[in-house]
Amino acid sequence: MWLKEQIRTIRERDPAARSAIEIVLTYPGLHAQLFHRVASALRRQHLFLLARVVSHLGRFLTGIEIHPGATIGRRLFIDHGMGVVIGETAVIGDDCTLYQNVTLGGTGKQRGKRHPTLGDRVVVGVGAKILGAVTIGNDAKIGGGAVVLRDVPPHTTAVGVPARAVAWTDPHSGETRPLESLPDPQRDALLALIQRVEELEQQVRVLQANQAVADELAALT
Repeated sequence: MWLKEQIRTIRERDPAARSAIEIVLTYPGLHAQLFHRVASALRRQHLFLLARVVSHLGRFLTGIEIHPGATIGRRLFIDHGMGVVIGETAVIGDDCTLYQNVTLGGTGKQRGKRHPTLGDRVVVGVGAKILGAVTIGNDAKIGGGAVVLRDVPPHTTAVGVPARAVAWTDPHSGETRPLESLPDPQRDALLALIQRVEELEQQVRVLQANQAVADELAALT
């Protein structure tokens, strides 16, 4: 039942998936979740070392690291998957999508709940890092390369380093509304350079005026 559901999920979300046998044989995101299910079952039996060994084997074979203690909901799709890391106390809701190099990690050596919680239908873009015991609301989207250190409300798109909310999608109409304008580092640097040039030109004009006065005084004497 679980395997059929996962195959259907992958076929729905990945246009490159051509057949069930292709998915079973070549999708590391599916393989990593199989290893996780075994490791998680062993952990529940208090076979902690064996659970970590199975998890480590899954990481070696798939390039995806999922701690046996992580809680994963139904129909998770890990696309490509290489470099994905999911920490021990991470919780992932149903119908989520993670792309390659995503990290659901901690921020230090604290104990207890120290990894993120993702609601349902969350999409996390390539290379995004969600760190600490933050909560990502249902239907939220995390942009590629973002570093999330604070909670993200439901239906919200967050981007940047550190990540901040830039858009909100109405769950009823599907309309997306911008929340703020993104900064343009190149524009800001250019404006700062122009301002500095103007300041230097003003200083040059003052110096030239002072020199002209000094020359006139010298001529009179």
